Amino acid sequence: MQIIKNITKYAALSALSLSVAGMASAETGVTDTEILIGSVTALSGPASVWGVGGTAGARMKFDEVNAAGGIHGRQIKFLVEDHGYQVPKAIQGANKLINRDGVFAMVLSLGTPHNNAMFNMMMGKGVPSLFPFTAAISMTEPHHKLKFSNTSTYYDQTRAGLKYLVENNGRSKICALYQDTDFGHEIRNGTRDQAAAMGMDVVLEVTHGPGDTDFTSQIGQIKAAGCDLVALGSIIKDAIIPLATARKMGLKVGEDIDFTGALASASKIVAGVDGGLTEGFYVGSLYGMVYEDSGSELGMEWAKAYKAYSGQDADNPAMLGYDSAALLVLALEKAGKKLTRNKLVSAIEDMKNVPSNFSELTYSFSKKQHRGTNKSVLMQVQNGKFVVIEDSVSY
Repeated sequence: MQIIKNITKYAALSALSLSVAGMASAETGVTDTEILIGSVTALSGPASVWGVGGTAGARMKFDEVNAAGGIHGRQIKFLVEDHGYQVPKAIQGANKLINRDGVFAMVLSLGTPHNNAMFNMMMGKGVPSLFPFTAAISMTEPHHKLKFSNTSTYYDQTRAGLKYLVENNGRSKICALYQDTDFGHEIRNGTRDQAAAMGMDVVLEVTHGPGDTDFTSQIGQIKAAGCDLVALGSIIKDAIIPLATARKMGLKVGEDIDFTGALASASKIVAGVDGGLTEGFYVGSLYGMVYEDSGSELGMEWAKAYKAYSGQDADNPAMLGYDSAALLVLALEKAGKKLTRNKLVSAIEDMKNVPSNFSELTYSFSKKQHRGTNKSVLMQVQNGKFVVIEDSVSY
């Protein structure tokens, strides 16, 4: 009788040990019913247009997938922390998501300096950084097995835009006005390198803070230097205000002087400012803007669905958020039922020519190439809307 009791006790202990071992070997952020995905973004502050729109676009895709049964029976749980475009808050948000919530991966985290500051924690904990909301070179370089981006770089967009405007608009005096941040420095570097490649000098470089609202001094310097082409290292408000200031100070934007920005300024808010203050502004982007009466047929169809879902007009941030979430969903499906971070990384590296939901753009990755595309389009504000000037620009 005692032998039977001992066997029963041993069996129970063995079952418990196996259970604990199973829990220990399970991948962080993955259960039988859920996959935890995290994001640290700007739901407030100077970049909130991107954070709010991108989060809504991604959530729309995740909700569609969950409603259809999820990924191999698991629901995607999307946890978002607001950093207000402040680096210390980004680190706090990443710490919560990674160490307290135990997310499986991070997606769409916003900001160049913010992601750069979070990388040590993410890489140290083995958490993949997927398709962050910044087109900075540092999102994939130096190469790391856990770092992936799906956009051309700010550097590439800046160089391509400057080259086009020098060659097609006859500009000869290049200047730069940029945030004094990692993001802005990449715009500055692209400006310097493209000027040198064309045998030109950068006439003037001036900086500003991310939250600055007075650009009188900077635009005054640009006017005094005789600049006829300005590379803007800006996002939303810090793109609108310099253009408005330039007009106020008598500069004819689109005539005597061109301003060109990168993906971070590709928002309908920039194009649709009252009074036409941003008319003529050029922006490098991943794809053209979608409006209710113009854009790709797929994009226009999606824009209606997005408005019904979110109550907001579709914008580039929401488009990129949805596209990025779609890439993650495809990778999760390819990674299979026994989901691990290593399998997810391998699944992304195996993806080739994945079509965008909004254009003919495709995304491709490999073990050595973790940036999904190096292509961009050049848009210009015309009559309050972004219009594609060139479908593919390069340098």
